[in-house]
Amino acid sequence: MADALRGAVPNILLIASAPGAADWLPAVPVVSDVWRKRGSLVGIHTALNYAAQPILLVAWDMPFITTALLSHIRDRAATSEFATIPESATGLEPFCAAYTPACLPFIEDALASDDLRLTNLLARLPRFDRIGVDEIRGFGDPARLFFNVNSPPDLARAEELAAAG
Repeated sequence: MADALRGAVPNILLIASAPGAADWLPAVPVVSDVWRKRGSLVGIHTALNYAAQPILLVAWDMPFITTALLSHIRDRAATSEFATIPESATGLEPFCAAYTPACLPFIEDALASDDLRLTNLLARLPRFDRIGVDEIRGFGDPARLFFNVNSPPDLARAEELAAAG
């Protein structure tokens, strides 16, 4: 995932408050979450504040993301006012998307009200750009591209997918 990201953007930043995070990706700066709540919305808030520019977000647990897909999201997001979110066959993929600092007031409102679901943030935004699943298919199988590892069975499946190529 980090290699795919390196091919798409000039700088990588790891948002993590976990002890030992500085050892996860050597030479990549680590920034701790600003809000003392847990969740990806907190991480996006931290990244946008730190970067002070649009960000390309990729969840840590997406091993099959490609540079080509990330570059496409980045390029499509160049004119987006708030966010650019790709779609898969199962719906929006907000954990592999681009966000702009214009999202910050909406994120802060959500955090202040303990509404930490990223999908709920999308409903709060005045608008966002969508990259349809048919367009995503041009970069590979969306189910594989956006596959994430959240459990030991997911890890076993990821290993099978990786072995199959």
